Amino acid sequence: MKQLFFALLFLFSFSVFSQESVKPEPPPQKNVTNTYHGITLNDPYQYLENLDDPSVVAWMKDNTNYANSILDNISGKQEILDKMLELINRTTAAIGSLRITDDNTYFYLKRVPGEEISKMYKRDGYDGNEVLFFDPTQYKKEEGTYTVSSITPNIKGDKIAVSVSADGSENPELLIFKKSGEQFNEVLHLASGISWHKSGDSFFYNKLNSADLKDMNRQIYTSNYVHRIGTDQSLDEKYFSKDDYGPLNIFESEYPYISYSKEANKNFLFTSSVDKNSKLYVEDFNIPNNWKPILTRENKVTSTTFNSTDVYYLTYNEAPNYKIVKAPISSPEFSNATIVIEESKTENITQIATSKDGLYYCTVKNGVEAKVYFLPSNKTIPIELGLPFTAGSASVSTRGSDYSEVWVNISGWTSPNKRYLYNAENNTFTYEPLSTPAEYPELENLVAKEVMVKSHDGVMVPVSIIYNKDMKMDGQTPAVMYSYGSYGNSTSPFFSPITLAYTIYGGVLVVPHVRGGGELGDAWHKAGQKLNKPNTWKDAIATAEYLIDEGYTSADKLSFFGGSAGGILVGRSVTERPDLFVAASPMVGAMNTVRMEETPNGPVNTPEFGTVKDPEEFKGLLEMDSYHHLEPGTDYPAMLITAGINDPRVIAWQPAKFAAKMQHDNAGDSPILFLTDFDGGHGGGVALTQALNNFSNIFTFFYWQSGHPDFKLKEKVKN
Repeated sequence: MKQLFFALLFLFSFSVFSQESVKPEPPPQKNVTNTYHGITLNDPYQYLENLDDPSVVAWMKDNTNYANSILDNISGKQEILDKMLELINRTTAAIGSLRITDDNTYFYLKRVPGEEISKMYKRDGYDGNEVLFFDPTQYKKEEGTYTVSSITPNIKGDKIAVSVSADGSENPELLIFKKSGEQFNEVLHLASGISWHKSGDSFFYNKLNSADLKDMNRQIYTSNYVHRIGTDQSLDEKYFSKDDYGPLNIFESEYPYISYSKEANKNFLFTSSVDKNSKLYVEDFNIPNNWKPILTRENKVTSTTFNSTDVYYLTYNEAPNYKIVKAPISSPEFSNATIVIEESKTENITQIATSKDGLYYCTVKNGVEAKVYFLPSNKTIPIELGLPFTAGSASVSTRGSDYSEVWVNISGWTSPNKRYLYNAENNTFTYEPLSTPAEYPELENLVAKEVMVKSHDGVMVPVSIIYNKDMKMDGQTPAVMYSYGSYGNSTSPFFSPITLAYTIYGGVLVVPHVRGGGELGDAWHKAGQKLNKPNTWKDAIATAEYLIDEGYTSADKLSFFGGSAGGILVGRSVTERPDLFVAASPMVGAMNTVRMEETPNGPVNTPEFGTVKDPEEFKGLLEMDSYHHLEPGTDYPAMLITAGINDPRVIAWQPAKFAAKMQHDNAGDSPILFLTDFDGGHGGGVALTQALNNFSNIFTFFYWQSGHPDFKLKEKVKN
């Protein structure tokens, strides 16, 4: 369920049904009981978990039909949708997923104005001529909407693995190309985590067990394979499988990925889960599949990078704000590591990268003040880079430790992302945009204010408020809150034409950096995890109270949205304090956490949220369960609840059950809308205008409920 906010801004589309529809009745309650550690829970809508039941699907479609009939009849919806599209299309192209090979070939995705799906291009170097490499819109176009999800060139750059998925299912199909663009015959299914071997003619990959999103064994004991170019996938040999888990203490829900490092000239095995702490092994080339542990979860390492002599670890071991240590490639065990960069008491280290000239790392203060540092080789004191402008967020990318090139990307709430080539020799930046930059005069009157808000327990929470500097602080301005608060992910200052469109209509954008995120280091994450999860929504509630008390907005004009694990935050804020919000939208949200482990993606998330198998962790899961905190006879805010039928991360019945019970329990007149995408999943993988339609729905709905004069229901919808 891990999602960054920018990804959430392009979540998923909704199928369009007829405009006129009758309001559906809540489905009938058919109560069953479940008992956990002596606690019995009533579950009146557990039968909705059967997504193969035609009556369940029919109810979901009726709700989608009705929701669209409401949303499509709100004045201003098309205007805000058109404005989002116009703002996005001011750049000559949207470019991402850049990969630069050793021979300096650029592979990347690009979408130009007028196009719905990004296509894959290549060019020789930054100034080289661009050519279309692969067009996913022409791939099985009769079978669905395919988008490119990953680009993985081999080290030499003469072969490229390209992963595509249809309709947001996240069931990848792997295509393999020569550098010339010629495609090899084989197509690999359910393959991810591609790592090319040194030869460039074969690679490792991990394979899901099933394409069925409801298969409970889909992600259990997955295997790693070796594929040789030019052969059918059926001939691929398992390199690491179920029998290898036990000896290395790898859990059944962890993904084993094998990666070849050219710097170390070794194979490494790392296990992936939502646990941010790395578990890493190195292989003895003389004895294949003989793995030696070098990192355990207890070492608290979250990131690793190499050069030709050393391995660098980013760790919060005895350093909540993180420090950087290194160990020799020849003996990379964490026990051999020595400190390179000490922990800062005010800045949180967020990223590390190596180049030929040394080590680069990024930091952030209070989640919103970013810096970049460079530690030259054979030096002990790092240099702070004088960034071209004050950054809210910053990241670095390099071509690897054999090359000097390093690029710095910086942005802010009102500052579009800019990409600079940094020259360490003369300490200069050269602007290297991948497309023509756009101008946004609408930003001239916007200000970003950073405040600290006292939460329920006295802890001060950083909050970002973006608003028009001429706004009257009379409580009459519509405002929208967004946050996430899970996995230690930070909501760093980002620039988005989507949220810019919201502020154009006079609204205030508010981002509380709640506990459960990583804005203030590991301790901030732990303070919003498992049994501490209530801090996450209580921080948001404190923010809402602050906004009202300070005159930014009022309860009848304040809305709240968030997606995926952020659904816990939105759902529990609304169920605990429904009086604070006029509207809310949990998008593909985790709304029934007690039942999460009954889904294929549930077990992998237990390190973050807990397991019902543990008596104490069960209490935490119940406390964060929005479905079980709905109370009959309560006047709830207006709600726009969404789900994706192909969602492999948060199964569609979680938001469905929450929507059904809220419709039943709501004592007020506010609309409780439930919208399911029957052609999409959890995130991405859809056409641009479809994704924008999603956010125009949310912002239109919020403005309508807050009484904005430009957003009114044009026609009466049948009840």
